[in-house]
Order: sequence, then structure tokens, then C-alpha cells
Amino acid sequence: MGDKIDINKICSDKKRIGISGHIRPDGDCVGSTLALSAYLKNRFPDSEVTVYLEEPSDIFSCIKGFEKLNHDFMEEEAHDVFFVLDCESERLGQGKKYFEAAKIKVNIDHHITNKGCGDFNYIVHEASSTSELVYDLVESEFMDTEIAKAIYIGIIHDTGVLQYSNTSPKTLRTVAELIAYGFDFSEIITKTFYEKTYLQNQIMGRAILESLLFMDGRCIVSSVDKKMMDFYHADSKDLDGIVNQLRITKGVDCAVFMYEIGTMEYKVSMRSNEKVNVAKIAELFGGGGHCRAAGCTMNGTFHDVINNLSAQIEKQLK
Repeated sequence: MGDKIDINKICSDKKRIGISGHIRPDGDCVGSTLALSAYLKNRFPDSEVTVYLEEPSDIFSCIKGFEKLNHDFMEEEAHDVFFVLDCESERLGQGKKYFEAAKIKVNIDHHITNKGCGDFNYIVHEASSTSELVYDLVESEFMDTEIAKAIYIGIIHDTGVLQYSNTSPKTLRTVAELIAYGFDFSEIITKTFYEKTYLQNQIMGRAILESLLFMDGRCIVSSVDKKMMDFYHADSKDLDGIVNQLRITKGVDCAVFMYEIGTMEYKVSMRSNEKVNVAKIAELFGGGGHCRAAGCTMNGTFHDVINNLSAQIEKQLK
């Protein structure tokens, strides 16, 4: 599945092309889908290209095409080609109906838990990001600064500004080629990765203050319940970055952050170093992701969830 596919041949003479990514879209999801959309519009100007995504954080509004994202998921006629990026079809949410109805299905992803769900699959588990894979597939003559910026944002967000273990020499060479297009790459890092609103800093502070070390200090966990979310008038996008901040606690091998999405139901995010494969743990609970960054949804009390996770983390740490 790591063999390159020819998206130009697949999309040639196709009138309606759809693109979608996973629920709760992150930087790689937004960057890769909008980059592919912009490229296909350059390459096939007579084709209708639409990106269907849940509404992402407005920190990504600097990416060309952001304001044209389709959040309505209204019923439409079948697409000639439909791309699923940065996930498999089960994580598409409302976009799954377009995938199932499409005449040709294409899946591009780098998650280790994805086995490929399209008629054409380009799944490279070693890649830093889906955005990097999109760059592999496009023709340079139809690239431009806006596409380069979108791909760069996707790579930056999935590699933690090129510091996670999924950053390879190839990733660095790709980034070097991208910044040669001349956009302000330093400002993009500040504005989309590091900069937080006052509300985000407040709720992160609470989460860190109320975090707990366990397993002899080798793991850390924090949670935000519905009551706290309501108090701060916060939503899930205001929780970005908390798990990464927990991860850099000295002596910690695995960080867990969870927030309440329903009665006794939590969205769980995990980050780790090389000693814990969190993708393997997330997969046990119906989720997925990367070896060092993964997530899932779990039911039970806070203590139920952390007890179930800690049993799996302990097995690996032993």
C-alpha cells in the first residue's frame, strides 16, 4: 500500500471530486485536504472540487480555501472520485455517505492502524503526516505558495514542529522544499501551533494544576469534565495542546488527557516516548493513531478509564 498512486490519472476527465477527513479535524487533516483541493483545482480547472469537513479551529483560517469548506453535509449526487485523507472511512463522520456513494474511492493516510479502505490506497505508516504524502503525489508545475503553505502546516502540526519521532530526513527535505516557496514559515508556527487564547491558557492551567502522576511518576493524567467546560464556556478546540504540555513533564513516559463528551463518556488523547506504543493501546479501545500519539473514546468514570488504560500502559513499561 506504500506504492504511489497516480491521482492525476484517477481524476482525469472527472467532473465531481470530493475530499474529506476525520471528525474533529486537526492541522494535518485540514492542511492535507485543502492542499489537495487547491492542487486539483489548478490541475483540473474544469472539475468541481469540494472539501467536506467538520468546522476546524479558526487558527487554520490562513489556509487558502478554508472559508469554502463544506460543513453542511447536505445530500448530493454521487461524486466521480472521493478522497478520504488522514483516516479510514469509519472516522469520516457525516462525510462517510459521500465516500460510500462515490464511483471511485481513494484513501491517503499514514496512521498505523489504517489498512486502506479505497479502490486506490496510498498508506505509508512511516510518513510524518498525510500532508507529506499529498506532496509526494502532486506535480510540481501545478504547485504554488498557498498549496506549499497548507502542506507545511499539516506537517508542522503532526510532527510537533519537527520534534516528534515521526520526523524523518525525508520530512526535513520536504519542509526545506516547501519553505522555498517564500511564505512566512516562522509566523505560521507561532500563530497556528504555539499561540493560545486567554481562555485556552486558563483551562490548560487548570488541567495541569489538577494533573496526577501515577505509576511511580512515569505517567501523568489530567481530565476536564463537563462542569469545567461549561464554566469556561469552552469547547473541544479550546483543549488543544494540553496533552502535549503534559507529555514534556520530566520523568514521564506516557501522558493521558481526557475530557467529558457525554455522561460517563470521555475522549482520550495519549502521548508517549519510545517506551510506550499508545496506538496499540488506543486500538484495544476502538481508537487508533500513531505509536507516540493516539486517541480513543471510552466509557465509565474517570477512575474506570484510567484504570483500564494504566493496566495496558503497565504491561508495556514492564
